[in-house]
Amino acid sequence: MENVNLPKIMLGTWFWGAGMYGGDQVFGNSISTQDVKEVFKAAVENGLNAFDTATAYGLGASEEILGGLMADYKREDLIISTKFTPQLAEMYDNSVEKMAEASIARFHTDYIDIYWIHNPIESERWVAGLIPLLKAGKVKAVGVSNHNLAEIKRANEVLNAEGFKIDAVQNHFSLLYRSSEKAGILDYCQQNDITFFAYMTFEQRGIEW
Repeated sequence: MENVNLPKIMLGTWFWGAGMYGGDQVFGNSISTQDVKEVFKAAVENGLNAFDTATAYGLGASEEILGGLMADYKREDLIISTKFTPQLAEMYDNSVEKMAEASIARFHTDYIDIYWIHNPIESERWVAGLIPLLKAGKVKAVGVSNHNLAEIKRANEVLNAEGFKIDAVQNHFSLLYRSSEKAGILDYCQQNDITFFAYMTFEQRGIEW
């Protein structure tokens, strides 16, 4: 499998939309499509064309907002990242493919650039569910989020057996929280051509100017 050209940075959209696990409950705000339309436009026009979301963010609300904003742009000019969340698996008949297809429909597209296993609950089971999506071209690159080193290695083994690999890891990482560095995850990613994405780099604190 050819190496996927992943972005260096993505714009997170957890706070877009309301509902269970949505921005109103987690961050205390209520963001509509209109609220973020100019943000989206400014990001794309200045070269930030990669957006990270998840089915869990407002139970699809964030994806729906992102999908609406995408309509004004060429699909090939955007990089869309979203996640399979194990805690929601029963809502999609315990199928990675069905949750992914629901996300694809909300984006009004036919593929996802980066699809993640959101957390390591029964990770090996769900990682195997990524393989049909990769073979069908519905997913271009895959990653694991919130996984430890052993879980990342096992996910890679499962994919390697079918000719694929982990393309990216997304973990909490900051100057104050360096567990991925101490555990050898950063080294493993570098050695295996895996892109590492850090989230909560400012520990969910605002920056005062």
